[in-house]
Amino acid sequence: MLSEIVSYLGPKAEYYLNHTSSTIPKEMIHSPSPTFVNDIFGQSDRNNRVLGNLERIFSHGRLANTGYMSILPVDQGIEHSAGASFAKNPIYFDSENIIKLAIEGGCNAVASTFGVLGFHARKYAHKIPFVVKINHNELLTYPNKFDQILFGTVQQAYEMGAAAIGATIYFGSDNSSRQIVEVAEAFALAHEYGMATILWCYIRNSAFKSDKDYHVSADLTGQANHLGVTIQADIIKQKLPENNGGFTSLNMGNSSYGKLDNRMYTELSSDHPIDLCRYQVANCYMGRAGLINSGGASGANDFAEAVETAVINKRAGGMGLISGRKAFQRPMNEGVKLLNTIQDVYLDKEITIA
Repeated sequence: MLSEIVSYLGPKAEYYLNHTSSTIPKEMIHSPSPTFVNDIFGQSDRNNRVLGNLERIFSHGRLANTGYMSILPVDQGIEHSAGASFAKNPIYFDSENIIKLAIEGGCNAVASTFGVLGFHARKYAHKIPFVVKINHNELLTYPNKFDQILFGTVQQAYEMGAAAIGATIYFGSDNSSRQIVEVAEAFALAHEYGMATILWCYIRNSAFKSDKDYHVSADLTGQANHLGVTIQADIIKQKLPENNGGFTSLNMGNSSYGKLDNRMYTELSSDHPIDLCRYQVANCYMGRAGLINSGGASGANDFAEAVETAVINKRAGGMGLISGRKAFQRPMNEGVKLLNTIQDVYLDKEITIA
């Protein structure tokens, strides 16, 4: 298995596989393990039904009982428009194929919309854990606006047999305060019903694009993660960091934004992708809430990019990947192979936390 992973990494193999982190020691991280739910959530205020659904997710698919997870997320029919998302592979206009891909791909869970999962709940909700995405950004308003709005209720997700709900907050946006309140209330209710919670902690503000795109900076995404675990997200979904210094950039000239300490950059992180990702993990209460990174857009080098992202996430102390477009924007057999290739990184015991 390792030889195939090395081949995908190519000349970057040594850079990623032999890196030793000297920022936040691995001993401080609550690493994924087969007993993660009991060790971490067993002492929390989550009720027994939440613990049961978390165990259900962790015990499903090829990564069952490892502490790691691989989730197929397909909400792009709303978030990116159906035509743009499914034109490459029109079989996924049929919602059942989304669930079939997750099952065939050995995923821990499938994350999708009320419509997709509700249409097939009686057939599949007992066969693979459902994560119902309760809010979305729709792209039909003219001009396009960027706001996460609720598309259904927590009770609907519960009644279709969902193991968890998912939601997105656009931290930093004009509407973020309302979204934080809505999602916090939804997460509290989901926990009452016994469902786990997953938060897409995305950064969104035009001011975050200047000399670099700081929507993917370790410091801003890390703080978004910290807000996410504060409203009791059990699992955090975040884009892989590509740079750092968002707070620094927004505090130059006559501007003032947030608060920072230079040790965030000099001691708690470095330029290495694994260390940048570890800073994201640290902001998830040192990994008590698992960090799953997104797989990104589909392109010419999907397998290599997916392996690279998985290695970074695992070695940083993360919990897995949630990869959609790279999998469903190709024939199903290739999508299954891509998901399995990601999972192989987490199954390989030679790839350890840096």
